[in-house]
Amino acid sequence: MIDVSILGATGIVGQRFVQLLNNHPQFRVVALFASSKRKGEKYKDTVNWRIEGDIPESAKNIKLKALDDEVPTRVVFSALPSQIAFDIEDKLSKKGHFVFSNASSHRYDAFVPIIVPEVNPTHFVATKYQNRKGFIITNPNCSTAGLVIPLKAIKDQFGIEKVLVVTMQAISGAGFPGVPALSIYDNLIPHIEKEEEKLQLETRKILGNFADKFISANFDIESRCNRVAVRDGHTEVAFIKTKEKVTIQQIKDALAHFTALPQKYNLHTAPKNPIILKEEVNRPQPLLDRNNGKGMSVTVGNIKQSKMFTVTLTLTFHNTIRGAAGGSILNAEFLYREGNLNV
Repeated sequence: MIDVSILGATGIVGQRFVQLLNNHPQFRVVALFASSKRKGEKYKDTVNWRIEGDIPESAKNIKLKALDDEVPTRVVFSALPSQIAFDIEDKLSKKGHFVFSNASSHRYDAFVPIIVPEVNPTHFVATKYQNRKGFIITNPNCSTAGLVIPLKAIKDQFGIEKVLVVTMQAISGAGFPGVPALSIYDNLIPHIEKEEEKLQLETRKILGNFADKFISANFDIESRCNRVAVRDGHTEVAFIKTKEKVTIQQIKDALAHFTALPQKYNLHTAPKNPIILKEEVNRPQPLLDRNNGKGMSVTVGNIKQSKMFTVTLTLTFHNTIRGAAGGSILNAEFLYREGNLNV
């Protein structure tokens, strides 16, 4: 067992880390960090638990540490807000900690990979160029995390020339308390700060290559991001132009049969099927499909030919599991499996 710490343990993503790491076969949570004003308080007495299920017994009585306290474990999962994550993650990695971060602070650094293990595991090698005693590995913005998996399945077989994606993002993606009820109830907000830029940059970085430096994928991508009145589960509509001529059935086959190293390794958090294909015309739906594969599968449906592109499809995934905490844990599991998480 490897002891691990969680930074930002009381927030929504921090709570997901606590939940998903409970009874984990490789990782044991021994330290939880929050703001200094909560230092010394028991987790159960401080956290405003906002996700389904109860606080795990293993975490209830852990006394919170402040963010400037010494971190007792080499492996660290960071659910910190981006505005404070940069310096803390930087210092920890230079001291020798292995930082698995959900924050955007370091995603665009020269040698920090943005990893989805089913898509770009070869990018892990970039950490060797970081010139630190430890490393920083990030997972993508939540809206990017679900999109790149079906894009990977299509790109590998047919190539991609351009992508247009429109997102309908759940309110949990804004954290807690998130979007005021009077703003989101009976409404849609057609703007999420910096979300469109993140999705475009990260998708091309993840689907690109690394050869001493990151080389972004050479297709165009445009995005429009919206916040909708759904608790959990991002839904996206993607329009994809492939390099090769392809039938809808070929697209469906590529998606349905897609698998990767996390599935081959049978990693604890990896879903059996990273992509679940739905044939019903009214699927996927976040309420019905966000928990597929224990929240780690991307569900794809409503696949149609496109006159202006090649194909259009709809996808849904759990934004705080696949799009956040679960993605970071899977990254750590992958390195553990490959023998690159030496503590």
